[in-house]
Amino acid sequence: MPLAGASVLRKHRFGIGALVRFLKREWYTIAIVGMVVLASLLPIRGEAARGFDTATTLAIALLFFLHGARLSRAVVIAGLTHWRLHIVILATTFVLFPVLGSAVFLMPGILPQALITGIMFLCVLPSTVQSSIAFVSIAKGNVPAAICAASASNILGMFITPLMSGVIFHSLGHGSGFSTDALVSILLQLLAPFIAGQIVQPWLGSWFGRHKILTQIVDRGSILMVVYAAFSEAVIGGIWHQISIGSLAIVLVLDAVLLAIVLVMTYFGSGWLGFNREDRITITFCGSKKSLASGAPMANVIFSGQDVGAIVLPLMFFHQIQLMTCAVLARRFAAAVDADEAALKGAAE
Repeated sequence: MPLAGASVLRKHRFGIGALVRFLKREWYTIAIVGMVVLASLLPIRGEAARGFDTATTLAIALLFFLHGARLSRAVVIAGLTHWRLHIVILATTFVLFPVLGSAVFLMPGILPQALITGIMFLCVLPSTVQSSIAFVSIAKGNVPAAICAASASNILGMFITPLMSGVIFHSLGHGSGFSTDALVSILLQLLAPFIAGQIVQPWLGSWFGRHKILTQIVDRGSILMVVYAAFSEAVIGGIWHQISIGSLAIVLVLDAVLLAIVLVMTYFGSGWLGFNREDRITITFCGSKKSLASGAPMANVIFSGQDVGAIVLPLMFFHQIQLMTCAVLARRFAAAVDADEAALKGAAE
């Protein structure tokens, strides 16, 4: 009996340890789901909602200021010389994705209009910054080029995303066309703080680089605020009475298929174009990502007055799918690089 008791205790400890490791690894995903649950149970409204929206706008502005302050100009200049790689990544982000996403319009009635709009909106968003660079680094790709490509995608996305959103939705009869007001709002909220950060970068860049936790807190916190505010408004508007479990499942499948197609096309297509392995890794990870950090605040501006909560749902799902998928791929790429280096070392000896 004592041995049996000890075995049960070890299993219990192992189970607790596995749970703790899971919570540490996936806390951000859990927090995002928590914001949706909180908004569903206790949506913020009235004067409190207006004050919270102002705080969220300021948090997003601070986030892009910190991005600008941390990004070294030397890295940007060095990365810009690899123009072929950047053209491929930008073409994937702003051409291939929208072309693939437009297929959803060929399936009328498959989803509520807000979710269809959300899928198309996700397709015109820029790439991520932090996770793209992190995965390229883990996979042993071209990190300087990744920093430049991801940053360029986000900066250009401030112009391209609202422009493409207006043109695409207007041409399909789902919007009023390009909005100058939306573009100006996005530039004031995102680009202006980024430029301010670049101005102070020579003096504060190294300090912000040593205190990355500050950017991480603002990054994660601002997105959680956006998700809570968007879903509070959506819940008040009756989102859970309009969207079924079946529709959510279809969105998950469409997001997964979209990511899979882009990953295959970027990796094998970049090889066909003659890029080396480090650059192929960079193109694969930077080209396949979509930014929740940029997309959530842009959706608030571009789709102001519409069902923003439902529109950002496909982006939220895609964000989690891309993180889990790319984490696995990054480790596999790194293992392949290590194996090849070990083989070359063995052959040399």
